[in-house]
Amino acid sequence: MDDMIARLAIIIIPVVLAITLHEAAHGYAALLKGDPTAHLAGRITANPLKHIDPVGTILVPLVMYFGAAMLGQPGLLFGWAKPVPVNFSLLRRPKQDMLWVAAAGPGANLVMAVVWGLVYKFALDASPQYFGEPLTLMAEAGILINLLLMVLNLLPVPPLDGGRIMVSLLPRGPSMAFARLEPYGLFLLLALLLTGVLDSILRPLLTLARLALIALLF
Repeated sequence: MDDMIARLAIIIIPVVLAITLHEAAHGYAALLKGDPTAHLAGRITANPLKHIDPVGTILVPLVMYFGAAMLGQPGLLFGWAKPVPVNFSLLRRPKQDMLWVAAAGPGANLVMAVVWGLVYKFALDASPQYFGEPLTLMAEAGILINLLLMVLNLLPVPPLDGGRIMVSLLPRGPSMAFARLEPYGLFLLLALLLTGVLDSILRPLLTLARLALIALLF
């Protein structure tokens, strides 16, 4: 139990940052494109208290982490924050600008993965007395969770960011038809998760993302 809590303390910072900055990036992109809704709601901030969802940010990650650890599996935190409010009708070019607002979240995760990669390089060279090992573990968690969130959210399934990107890119008719799938997207993701299909999709994509990051930084 002590080891589980110690590891939780190491990875909680990168996980919270990954989730909250992902949402804040959506709000900032919307503001740049003409929609101040998230700004007026105080959601364009790195303060996690503004983004916490009691279920997605606290309950689900803790249950997944300790449940996996009890089963002898690697304990990985995963969850979500409260979605940032975006009024797409206020965007200067709603259909086109939706792409940039949706892509901002995965883009923020990519930037954070690169930053944690740089931290990892630094930690490898740090001597043990300067917390080299804990910092390495924290950086590894930061890289993994950010790449995972980026890859997952880019899947073309509404209401994920990739689904909104598809809505933006498709011609008007197919775009409207695709957007109508959004109420069923969560059930589709759940089905993919329970059947193991989601894991088989994410693993190779995550591997490619990690290899690309290694090639970039090392």
